[in-house]
Amino acid sequence: MEQHKYNYGVIGNCAFLALIDDKSNIGWMCWPKFDSSFIFGTLLDDEKGGNFSVKPEWNTYESSQQYVYNTNVLETTFVCEDGTYKVIDYIPRFVNKERMFKPLMLFRKIVPISGNPRIVVSCNPRGNYGKTVPKKVFGSSHIRYEGLEQEVRLTTNIPLDFIDTEQAFVINKTKYLVLTYGIPLEGAIESTAEHFLDKTIDYWRNWVANTSTEKFHQDAVIRSALTLKMHQYQDTGAIIAASTTSLPEYPGSTRNWDYRYCWIRDAHYTLKALNDLSHFKVLEEYAGYIQNIALNEQGRIRPLFKIGIAGDPIEKILPLKGYKGERPVRVGNQAFEHIQNDVYGQVLVTLLPLFIDKRLLSNDQSGLEDLVMHCLRMIEETMNEPDNGLWEFRGTSQLHCYTFLFHWAGSQAGVKIAKQLGNKDMQQLAEQLIEESAEMIEKCYDEERGVYTQAVDVPNLDASLLQLINMGYLDAKSEKAKKHMAVLEGALRTESGLFYRYVHEDDFGKPESTFLICAFWYVEALARMDRLDEAVKIFETLLKKGTNHLGLLSEDVHEKTGSQWGNFPQLYSHVGLVNAAFIISKKLDKPLYMD
Repeated sequence: MEQHKYNYGVIGNCAFLALIDDKSNIGWMCWPKFDSSFIFGTLLDDEKGGNFSVKPEWNTYESSQQYVYNTNVLETTFVCEDGTYKVIDYIPRFVNKERMFKPLMLFRKIVPISGNPRIVVSCNPRGNYGKTVPKKVFGSSHIRYEGLEQEVRLTTNIPLDFIDTEQAFVINKTKYLVLTYGIPLEGAIESTAEHFLDKTIDYWRNWVANTSTEKFHQDAVIRSALTLKMHQYQDTGAIIAASTTSLPEYPGSTRNWDYRYCWIRDAHYTLKALNDLSHFKVLEEYAGYIQNIALNEQGRIRPLFKIGIAGDPIEKILPLKGYKGERPVRVGNQAFEHIQNDVYGQVLVTLLPLFIDKRLLSNDQSGLEDLVMHCLRMIEETMNEPDNGLWEFRGTSQLHCYTFLFHWAGSQAGVKIAKQLGNKDMQQLAEQLIEESAEMIEKCYDEERGVYTQAVDVPNLDASLLQLINMGYLDAKSEKAKKHMAVLEGALRTESGLFYRYVHEDDFGKPESTFLICAFWYVEALARMDRLDEAVKIFETLLKKGTNHLGLLSEDVHEKTGSQWGNFPQLYSHVGLVNAAFIISKKLDKPLYMD
């Protein structure tokens, strides 16, 4: 089987995202929000998905892609028979008049480099997941696409007839394409585009300059940090799990899910990584999102929410071809109906810095105290309740060890918050829950094999329980941790260091792809156990196997082919990279100026 990599870069401004392939076609872009219908969706259907491309007239060319250094501005360079040119794609984000400017605008700058290259520009947006084909209405320097939710307008200094007829023309000076949603572009196109580009580059470089990183694979950590940031929907504070839907975990799996929503679990991990990178504002905005989450009549918190909070992400199947023919194509996610009780501990651990980090204590925590107490009470209430677990088994409920681990960690956080608030009742409850959670974790221990299993009275092994070491439940230097690690390695690790989530059959059969976050959890655990040479070696293997040409990570990697699969870019994977790099850096403990 041929190795498969996603040939896409991602750009965004915390209002929307676009995936652009190495041939300059925008293969995926949802408007006006991350979880809206696509306006360009060739990623899932080359007919119904529309297109927006700037390609050479002839197919005999070479292309390459890179980010402008330390930014989310993407360059695609074409070397053709008749010349060379590049396309610079960006979505504006910068501070303007003391407010963050993040408009629903996408800019494409086409720059001739040498010769007289002939190009073809094509722009065909779609609505309602390909069902709506808008009507074109021509202005003096723009095309309006009418019939969508809002007016979509392409403003350009390219002759409109060339775009309408997709006619090849010589690119002999810089041209601009600006696609807008709702409010059209104001001002002269060239000066506005250049101004927005300069300001956007400055914004991202300043953001990176204020990012705390160590020397160990700093470039990979920075790219991961930039990717994590783009997946925050700043308007509400939500953080999505990935940009896409229905990219399969491996060919023929039918494990095609919609990840364009805010999972409480994934957001917890993302926020921890961004906090470690010294970007605290995202946590403050997410806290507001959490406060606005509506509890159901039982006081439960769902595993995931739409980024605007309101409405249910009802799962349905669309009549689209699918990525490389992989079906079904799903939008929505039925997991919102699941019982996943680890969410309460994740909320508590996520909110902890707002109460105890001296850099954040200027914020008002009064509105969060009730939420903390509610989460502790829900841990108490659900302690003996089976759930669907972090891997979201659709036909299985168990007493999952991972859930109890977050009961334990969340209760530990609860004690610290209670002490900060001087709340004795909260502290007493949290201390009681620490003991009860530990008792439940120990019920998952298989004495004969020396390993913690997936759930109480269940023999299956689970890579998520590497987190028993990383989260401090097990002393990394203890014999118990070493034995636990050895058993998981023997059952779930591949020869190259990749890791399966589990290897037993689930609702969809036996998994074939390894899960990148599990491999990074493994690297982190190795580092904590002072197996540092192994940790570094496997980390570097994961960079080779898991990344595409731009350093972006998928969700899954197929063991035999080294292929990328699953939704992309996957925040879980980038979080794992950041966390593993941080712990290795601490263990190496070398000043920046030393090799």
